[in-house]
Amino acid sequence: MKFIDEASILVIAGKGGSGCSSFRREKYIPFGGPDGGNGGKGGDVYIKANSQLNTLVDYRHKRRFKAEDGKSGMGALCAGKSGEDLYIDVPVGTEILDENGFLLFDLDVDGESVLIAKGAEGGRGNATFKTSTNRAPRTFEPGEPGEERWIFFKLKLLADVGLVGFPNAGKSSFLQATTRSTTKVADYPFTTLIPQLGVLKYKGRDFILADIPGLIEGASEGKGLGHQFLAHVERCKMLIHMIDVTNIDLMKSYTTIRSELGKYSPELLKKPEIVVLNKIDLIDEDILREQMKDLPKDMPVIPISCATGENIEKVWEVLSRSFMA
Repeated sequence: MKFIDEASILVIAGKGGSGCSSFRREKYIPFGGPDGGNGGKGGDVYIKANSQLNTLVDYRHKRRFKAEDGKSGMGALCAGKSGEDLYIDVPVGTEILDENGFLLFDLDVDGESVLIAKGAEGGRGNATFKTSTNRAPRTFEPGEPGEERWIFFKLKLLADVGLVGFPNAGKSSFLQATTRSTTKVADYPFTTLIPQLGVLKYKGRDFILADIPGLIEGASEGKGLGHQFLAHVERCKMLIHMIDVTNIDLMKSYTTIRSELGKYSPELLKKPEIVVLNKIDLIDEDILREQMKDLPKDMPVIPISCATGENIEKVWEVLSRSFMA
């Protein structure tokens, strides 16, 4: 399925049903009086968070959504039926914005729903206009149109841990080894073209991991693929910074990605972080130990090999302790 993280749609609430102009006509009751019923209310439009969805692709082509109109009133004081409400499902983590980009709602809880367009009330029938001085009114109200508006969806994936790093650093391999996900793994950059999610089950609890497509220098300015998905990092509670140890300068790799995160949002730099050095099976231990001296000392730095599985469980253990703190 193609990953779509932005969409715009037109929502139209239901029109109110028209009131009825009617008079009671029965044998032996020549002046029965007005008995026109009121029109039914138009259906409302709601947006609902659904954990079974992970993309906005359904709204790529279908962009107009309308709730059911209310039915017109009838004689014998029969009110028209109200229109059915319309529920539009979106993935959990979807932001709803108005035409000016102002945030209206943030649906970050499964099953949460919000009213986005209200249906119109039905028109009154002529029975409601009867007074002591006007016993036979013919006045009735037509139904009014429901609310109509354009709204914009912006999806930010909800995950406990975000995997960030340069292309081909081994994020997909780590996600696959950790969560048994079926992400594509290959020996060339930009293997992952869309964010991937996986669930790590460890010591009785679940962790949702998100593989964010590879960042490069200048990603915050639109270079590479990562700039399209930096917004998804904002939702993550913690980051795993994956670095390929076969790079000559580990510190430069680390600071470059940190710089791009900070340019996009300084808040990203405040998130708890683990540095994971991948592909240690391809480098001499002494060289690795020397390179690690330049890395930050105030956070966990864990050398691993996704190819052999070495030390991967140590990452799980640090994650478990971090979320229990």
